[in-house]
Amino acid sequence: MTVFSGNAPYGVGGLGSFLATVVEEARVRGRLDRYLSTSPRPNDAKGDAVSPGGWATLFRLPPLRWRHAWREHLASAWFDRAVARRLTETDTFYGFGGACLHSLRRARSLGVKELIVESATSHIDHVRSRHRVASAAYPIEDGWLGAALYRRTLREYELADTIVVTSEYSRESFLSRGVPASKLRRRVQQVPRRFAAPRTWQGGHGFHVVYVGRLQVTKGVPIVIEAFRRIDVPAATLTLVGGTATAAMDRYLKRCLSADPRIRIAPGDPLPHLHRADVLVHPSYEDGLGLAPLEALACAVPVLVTHDTGMKEYVIGGQNGFVLPTGDVDALVEHLELLRGRPLRGTFEPFHV
Repeated sequence: MTVFSGNAPYGVGGLGSFLATVVEEARVRGRLDRYLSTSPRPNDAKGDAVSPGGWATLFRLPPLRWRHAWREHLASAWFDRAVARRLTETDTFYGFGGACLHSLRRARSLGVKELIVESATSHIDHVRSRHRVASAAYPIEDGWLGAALYRRTLREYELADTIVVTSEYSRESFLSRGVPASKLRRRVQQVPRRFAAPRTWQGGHGFHVVYVGRLQVTKGVPIVIEAFRRIDVPAATLTLVGGTATAAMDRYLKRCLSADPRIRIAPGDPLPHLHRADVLVHPSYEDGLGLAPLEALACAVPVLVTHDTGMKEYVIGGQNGFVLPTGDVDALVEHLELLRGRPLRGTFEPFHV
């Protein structure tokens, strides 16, 4: 039997979707003991809620609300320690990278036979390197990866018997840093069935560009904004589906929206926006996979992704999108114009695992 630990709401966002996938796989196999999440699936007897309660208020107060890396570190550490206190004997413990160090140690002390770490990113050394490139190009905000979280993740790698990765891109980053192939396991991420092409495409007038994910520098948000502003088409729109993590990014986006009324922010369910999209842009500086473009392909929406994401393995150039050089605004403008003149949406078979 297996206990899963994921510091995300079940099925919500990238981490939450990864958690839902592994939990349901174990449930189908009859191997699910229980799972701990910040918000389990409603009425799920196997789900165990781990909520910060009043602690969440601290993350909205100075200085924590100004320091993204501190919030990430403290929130992950709090969740990890809370999970460790609740752990009991089981066969396998499965935790998410960056938020399971104390849980791994506790599981080992309980005699758990196998310790597994899910890595939603590439190797943390590679993440740090790519984030530095992003920050140098766009010094708008502090990143989420601080020194404490970096060190904790490295220790988790050492403790784990198995590290699960979601792409060859991620796997290669671990191999290049000396992690043996025998310690790595590849998993293919599934897409919820609700992500499917619509019977009738919406938003036929104009050119609709969509971005889904965290509104952060490391995700390449300034790149897609800069590229879109060069598309001189009044009927074009750019919809950013996601939320920010820093006041600095809030200020940056406010200026961008004021300068170009064709850009808007629409947090919430991405599916309605994908059903109107001509293209989904995922210009990330680093992503172990990139769930949003996978969901877009399931909706028969073409994608533009970078070389520094695992999603490049799913893109067939000129058929369901293109893989672009990371951080290259000119290349993104060129391919947006290409897709505006030669639409691909709905012309290829939707992707599903």
